[in-house]
Amino acid sequence: MVKKVAIIGAGISGLASIRSCLEEGLEPTCFEKGEDIGGLWKFSDHAEEGRASIYRSVFTNSSKEMTCFPDFPFPDDFPNFMHNSKLQEYITAFAKEKNLLRYIQLKTLVSSVSKRPDFSVTGQWDVTTEKDDKKESAVFDAVMICSGHHVYPNLPKESFPGLQLFKGKCLHSWDYKEPGIFKGKRVLVIGLGNSGCDIASELSHTAEQVIVSSRSGSWVMSRVWHGGYPWDMMFITRFETFLKNNLPTVISDWWYVKQMNARFKHENYGLMPLNGTLRKEPVFNDELPARILCGTVTVKPNVKEFTETSAIFEDGTVFEAIDCVIFATGYSYAYPFLDDSIIKSRDNEVTLFKGIFPPPLEKPTMAVIGLVQSLGAVIPTTDLQSRWAVQVIKGTCTLPSVKDMMNDIDEKMGKKLKWFGKSDTIQTDYIVYMDELASFIGAKPNIPWLFLTDPKLALEVYFGPCSSYQFRLVGPGKWPGARNAILTQWDRILKPTTTRIVGSPLKPCLFCSWFRPVLISVLSIAAFLVLF
Repeated sequence: MVKKVAIIGAGISGLASIRSCLEEGLEPTCFEKGEDIGGLWKFSDHAEEGRASIYRSVFTNSSKEMTCFPDFPFPDDFPNFMHNSKLQEYITAFAKEKNLLRYIQLKTLVSSVSKRPDFSVTGQWDVTTEKDDKKESAVFDAVMICSGHHVYPNLPKESFPGLQLFKGKCLHSWDYKEPGIFKGKRVLVIGLGNSGCDIASELSHTAEQVIVSSRSGSWVMSRVWHGGYPWDMMFITRFETFLKNNLPTVISDWWYVKQMNARFKHENYGLMPLNGTLRKEPVFNDELPARILCGTVTVKPNVKEFTETSAIFEDGTVFEAIDCVIFATGYSYAYPFLDDSIIKSRDNEVTLFKGIFPPPLEKPTMAVIGLVQSLGAVIPTTDLQSRWAVQVIKGTCTLPSVKDMMNDIDEKMGKKLKWFGKSDTIQTDYIVYMDELASFIGAKPNIPWLFLTDPKLALEVYFGPCSSYQFRLVGPGKWPGARNAILTQWDRILKPTTTRIVGSPLKPCLFCSWFRPVLISVLSIAAFLVLF
């Protein structure tokens, strides 16, 4: 019998999961609470409880060649970094091209997911949904949770003494939509993540004064990298990852800090992270340093306490007559339709094998898609996650024992503590993670073999950007157009920017991009050995 799969959420993760089910002959039914597909990227001019929310001016932080579904490139003339409306246009086009819309039930809330009485034998789930005030229940052979992790705002009021006394307006970045209502206001933004930096930069054009408060600082990267190319096309490469993970720690850390400080010295702007060698996800903002230079944004340390009208910072300085405080303090993830013990199986922590499967389940028929965060783009990650998850659900791939899965989780937590400063973070090393998932389904590119059989492609795969097409070169779901897409990816990057022809468009030299760091690394190792 064909297995029936319930998919919760019709955002990027949900669409990837529907397509993966169809590729493997499963029968998906996707339930979406909203009125349209797109999830996070479907802009609404008001925040809706239980749904992700973005502000009108949001652009992507990943370039189009690194962002796309691996067998569905963006049109040549699409900009490299897209406004949310442009990405939504692409998502809709993908869903139509792959004929996914027929499997989606819109305006349908999943209110309950629970094990069937015979779960230990069948692995089946009872799924209860609500639509137009009517409840329905159905039995599914598997469940894929694709509801994202930007739904429930984290508002840590208890961390800010005196906040209850503050008479101004308080809101979370989840509620923020556009700058108009803040014209002439004095605004404090708490948090130095992507949302906090975006909102502070945008408000600095209309507000009277904007101050950003940060507890630990952050690296701020530009979307424009060396040579004017998109940052991720130059930064996320297999060779770069090899160097980072194999050089002596002292050299790897030094090189990382040097890269982060290449555009400007963060210590001069009050942005320097407390521990600069940690690989915490940097902020992507092309405007913030200029706004700080112009005096329209000021960076301050953490807030010590609030009064009725002001904020006192840990350095003793005070921001007076505040009109509004915007908390850009991230999100917590929750699954109100599900028993917490399934996802948080140990010490109230999210405990998932490879960030996808709950280890204690007697049958591996539940998968969480999209609950990871890395420098890489979300679409390729969820595509590969769902491909492996569906293989496990189908029975083509098997999971290790519960003990081995928990040991793997513990090992990964130790590495996360070293790289990111937190063991319970959902951050991960993009290429390492993608290769690991790809190896489970036979979709990982064999680099040595490529150098022997197709050196032109091998050079681009290893030294060039690790674009999503690499994971459809071989294995289940192999795309015949993957090789050509990789070899022509720079043409699509240059197309939307070369609108005034002043010579031949210049593609980057792959060897030039890595020769300098290798030379510096070799010289550094030599110096290290001589001195010590």
